Amino acid sequence: MLKKLIGSIVGVGLLSMVASASYAWDEPARGTADRSELMDAIRPHIEWSLGSPIEFVIDQLRVSGNVAFASLAPQRPGGTRIALNSTPGYLRGEFYLDQMDGTSVSVLYRKLRNTWVAVHFDIGATDVWFASPDYCSEYKAVIPEFC
Repeated sequence: MLKKLIGSIVGVGLLSMVASASYAWDEPARGTADRSELMDAIRPHIEWSLGSPIEFVIDQLRVSGNVAFASLAPQRPGGTRIALNSTPGYLRGEFYLDQMDGTSVSVLYRKLRNTWVAVHFDIGATDVWFASPDYCSEYKAVIPEFC
């Protein structure tokens, strides 16, 4: 079992390297306006559900033209883990903890009139919801390995 797990991790790592080397998306560097604007575009949505304040650990951030994709791990400032059962989303009955993958966030963005907008997102998704023809037709440039 451990051998399979290690093989899967290595496979995902190689897939990520191949995808980044052969597709036309870029990752905005720390401190750039794009990176900051992308995080600011999703922040109010995530704070509505998980409470504030939020900071993001960026697992993946890809931009191509006027579309972008992010895979994020929200946390409280300083790295404190978010307890889902005390979040506004849970208290409103929007979260089912046994059907979630923690607080992981996937986001599809579009740049409209020089402003990044978080168009589609999910918190705690247990599937790759964005790997569908509906999303791939617009976002393939930033999620090619799923389309």
